[in-house]
Amino acid sequence: MPLRILAARNVAGANLVQVLGSVGMFGMSFLGSLYLRRVFGYDPLQIGLAFLPVAVVMGVLSVRYTDRLALRFGARAMMISGLMLIGAGLALFAIVPAGVGYLPGVFPVMTLAGAGAGLCFPALMALAMSGATAEDAGLASGLVNTTGQIGGALGLAVLATVSAGRTSALLARHAAAPAALTGGYRLAFWIAFALVVAAIGVSVAVLRPTPARAAADDVTEPGLRPAAEVAS
Repeated sequence: MPLRILAARNVAGANLVQVLGSVGMFGMSFLGSLYLRRVFGYDPLQIGLAFLPVAVVMGVLSVRYTDRLALRFGARAMMISGLMLIGAGLALFAIVPAGVGYLPGVFPVMTLAGAGAGLCFPALMALAMSGATAEDAGLASGLVNTTGQIGGALGLAVLATVSAGRTSALLARHAAAPAALTGGYRLAFWIAFALVVAAIGVSVAVLRPTPARAAADDVTEPGLRPAAEVAS
C-alpha cells in the first residue's frame, strides 16, 4: 500500500475512526449475543430476533435517508451523530438490569445501535473518499473497509479477554456466576463505549467537513455500499 494515501487528513482520520467505531459494533454483536445467552437466558432464535432491529434500522437509514441527511447537514455531522447513538446504545447495554424484559431493556439498545451504524458508516466512507485523489479512490475504499475489519477483530479480542478476566476475578472473590458474568460483559461494554467516545474526539479534531452535496454524492455512489456491510 502506498503510504501517500495516509497523507490526506480525511483519509487518515476516517480510517482511525473506522477502527475505533468498529470495536463498538463488533463488541456489541459478539459479546452482546453471549450476554443475552448467558445472563438473560435467551435461546439462539431469541438472540437472532433480538438483533433484528439493528439490521432493519441500519438498512433503512443507509439506503433511504443517510444520503439525504448528508446532503442537508454534511457527512461529518452524520458520522458524529451516528457515533453518539452507538455510544448511547453501548452505555445503555452496560447499565440495563439483567433479566429485564426485551422491550424496555434490549430493544432500545438495538434500535440505537442500528440507527447509529446506519448514519455513521456510510458517511464515514464518504469522508474517507473525499480526501483521496481520483487515482487513489479504489485504494481509499479498500483501505477503509480493511481497517474496519482489523479494528473489529483486534477490538473484539481485547474486549473478550478483558471480559473473561473480569469474570474470573469476580468468581475468585466468590461472586455468584450470574453476577460475575454480568460484571465482565459490562466492563467490556464500557470500554467499547470509551473507544467510541474517542472516535468522536478524532472526528471533531481531525476530520474536515466536506461540502454537503459532494458528501451525499459519495454516500450514494454504488461502489461505496460495502461500508454498511462492515458495520454489520
